[in-house]
Amino acid sequence: MRTPPAVLDAMHSAFLARAIYLLVDLGVPDRLGGGPRSAADLAAELRVRPVPLHQVLRAVATTGLLRTEADQRFALTDTGRALQRGHPSGTREMVLTMQGELFWNALEVLPQRIADERTGPEIAYGRPFFALMAQRPRDAARFNRMMIATHGDEPAAVAEAYDFARVERLVDVGGGIGTVLLEVLARHPHLRGALLDLPEVTGHARRHLADAGFADRCEVIAGDFFESVPTGADAYLLSRVLHDWDDDTCVRILRTCARAMTARSRLLVVEKVLPAGDEPHLGKRLDLIMLALTRGRERTAAEYEDLLSRAGLRVVRCIGTRSASSVVEAVLDGSG
Repeated sequence: MRTPPAVLDAMHSAFLARAIYLLVDLGVPDRLGGGPRSAADLAAELRVRPVPLHQVLRAVATTGLLRTEADQRFALTDTGRALQRGHPSGTREMVLTMQGELFWNALEVLPQRIADERTGPEIAYGRPFFALMAQRPRDAARFNRMMIATHGDEPAAVAEAYDFARVERLVDVGGGIGTVLLEVLARHPHLRGALLDLPEVTGHARRHLADAGFADRCEVIAGDFFESVPTGADAYLLSRVLHDWDDDTCVRILRTCARAMTARSRLLVVEKVLPAGDEPHLGKRLDLIMLALTRGRERTAAEYEDLLSRAGLRVVRCIGTRSASSVVEAVLDGSG
């Protein structure tokens, strides 16, 4: 019997992902910005061996990120330009983070992770993931930029799918650098925003919002969503926050939001709500990352409804978007 193609693809993909990481880490996409170059030319500049580098370049060219010219020089494609430093997609930072030391070491201890209560970073480094980020500003900056890439078309899809017409003030709770909030502000000029996150994140958020031209419409607040969030807003956004945490911690966060809400407030939970069956879904792959790095997980609609109910909130509806994410809209239990 032959090996199932799904297994072959998965095992080979691990090597290909590592090859892309190697090229990004060496700065090859930036070096190809001026035009096609041979492996030998690049190898001399990078002080590596030309034949192995050629093998890596040839493999990555199968992805459409590079193109092999007739003279065996390699050119960067339009798609491959996303790997260059400073590209607005954040793809470079996604590659360097997801294939970097911290993620790899957390993944390596996965057998221990599923055998005890500690997360991958706690096993490998003795500290939880977000505590490590606070100690490693370079990694934290890359992680924050990576959020642009991992969100993909989600921010625009959320801004399109939910009717923000009656929302005048939106608080983005744990909003990172404001990737989703920026899309909502851009699409709805009447709306004003506030972004709450930890002090070590808010500096990046202020720069990101200012660069996008929204500093005058969005307040950035340093705080802790376990303690308090700004009160009385029309809507509160929790985008990719709850999947970082275990159930009891999620309920703590939701109760903090509930205390700040009025009877007219809406809570918008943006997550990859999982289908109950075995059908493929991006959230099921992301769930493995959550398993390796945190105590969090992706959840079904029924599981989100249960969490919100425990926090005194009631689900009004679950809105699908053109992305893999959905918007779970909730209100205070007993309100309209």
